[in-house]
Amino acid sequence: MAAENIFATIPVQLPEELTEALACSPHVKIRRIISRGHRSPADCWYDQEQNEWVLLLKGGAGLAFENVPDITELKPGDYINIPAHVRHRVAWTANDEDTVWLAIHY
Repeated sequence: MAAENIFATIPVQLPEELTEALACSPHVKIRRIISRGHRSPADCWYDQEQNEWVLLLKGGAGLAFENVPDITELKPGDYINIPAHVRHRVAWTANDEDTVWLAIHY
């Protein structure tokens, strides 16, 4: 069995945010997300059926939560648990470097 690296195979060109499944079961999904200046459209809110635990591994990002005036800023090593049906969106990600996230939906 060979090990893989979370920072490997990051595309040079990234016109859209990249989401890849790393491991999945009926109740848990683990994904790698790579952003480079990407953000959610201003009128788009995620409203997910499952809880989501997110760890920012590299880069920087800001998350907006519906009816919360402040942006939650994340730097490498920061994590956040987003309960199911808490409406949120990506307000910004770093423009000058890759932002690498590990997202676990459970």
